[in-house]
Amino acid sequence: MTTVVWSRSFVRVLRRKTQRNPQLRDKVGQTLRRLADDPYHPSLRTHKLAGELSGTWACSVTRDIRVVFEFVTEAESGEVEIHLLTVGTHDEVY
Repeated sequence: MTTVVWSRSFVRVLRRKTQRNPQLRDKVGQTLRRLADDPYHPSLRTHKLAGELSGTWACSVTRDIRVVFEFVTEAESGEVEIHLLTVGTHDEVY
């Protein structure tokens, strides 16, 4: 299981999104658990981003909602962590 690190901006955006759409909280939770277990699970449709977002990755929560994250290797332990950057619709995050 990979460690998932929540950034302040991710928490802020997620809080705003789930206030407007409470059922999204459960879907995001399921997605993040699956991401921690297997970042490349087919249902996540994980893909590398290019352009301004080069070096980051995205996975799908719903048909239109995406989570943008990056893989970070810790210098001391060499362990790979997933740092959550933002969540939103396709148009909002890309």
